Amino acid sequence: MNEVLGTRFGVMQAPIGGAAGQELYRAVADAGGLATIPASWMEPDVLRREIADLRRATDAPFAVNLVLHFEQAERVALCISERIPVVTFSWGDPAGFVPQLHAAGCRVFVQVGSAADGRAAAAAGADALIAQGVEAGGHVDSTTPLAELVADLCGATRLPVIAAGAIADAATAAAARAAGAAAVAVGTRFVASDESTALPAWKNALVAATAGDTVMTGLFDVGWPDAPHRVLRNSTYRTWEAAGSPPPGARPGEGEVVGTYLGEPFVRYSMKSPGPGVEAADCEPLCLYAGEGVERITEILPAAEIVRRLA
Repeated sequence: MNEVLGTRFGVMQAPIGGAAGQELYRAVADAGGLATIPASWMEPDVLRREIADLRRATDAPFAVNLVLHFEQAERVALCISERIPVVTFSWGDPAGFVPQLHAAGCRVFVQVGSAADGRAAAAAGADALIAQGVEAGGHVDSTTPLAELVADLCGATRLPVIAAGAIADAATAAAARAAGAAAVAVGTRFVASDESTALPAWKNALVAATAGDTVMTGLFDVGWPDAPHRVLRNSTYRTWEAAGSPPPGARPGEGEVVGTYLGEPFVRYSMKSPGPGVEAADCEPLCLYAGEGVERITEILPAAEIVRRLA
């Protein structure tokens, strides 16, 4: 039993927007890991249905993730009313929400990218810290390598630390634990799972990629400006780079419609990744989030097998 996560194993599925759905949540939970609903942009009624569907499928604990760069008061209130076992926050100060969540019996995990952020989260009442190393995929609020960050946080606070960033197999999970982590949070490896809702083009790109194919950039900023993210280099990135890496407003193909989401068009440089509701003639130019651990992903696996290997 992993006391930090409250699950059989110390493996947490990260909030992989565009790649997470009920099938993945159930598979992770049934295998003894902690599933996470990426709820930051869900309408509250949709989130309520997601929670109800998951609770009908399993009595295992799960988490709801909220990005504090965006307004989350209504979703936090929903988490309180639903008494969500774990609420995770990132990209902001959760202090105003923690007392209410604790009063409802919810535990609070806060993702941080530095020792200073860890101390602030501890002061705010966090129950655990998620150490996001710079190697991580998706939006990355860190400039510190994971092993260094885990050690820093273990020294700076007395809170348990959950390691996140480039963890994709038994060896990388073991290295994170050796650095002091009490559990691991994993994103890219679960994107390339059977149960992931990511479109096949995204999954296959991960299987084919190496760590050197990822890049930290601010390029895919439509929908969330000024938020660094790690993605696979693709034709959109290479064309922009070849043009001299111009700023927004002068980028090649800016404003060009490259797909639709739930029938509504979205443009090149959008933060939208190829998941449910996305339709595009070619997914390769879209935002393909990936951490440096991608080089250890050589096949698409069942989520239960991924949990087993990481545990």
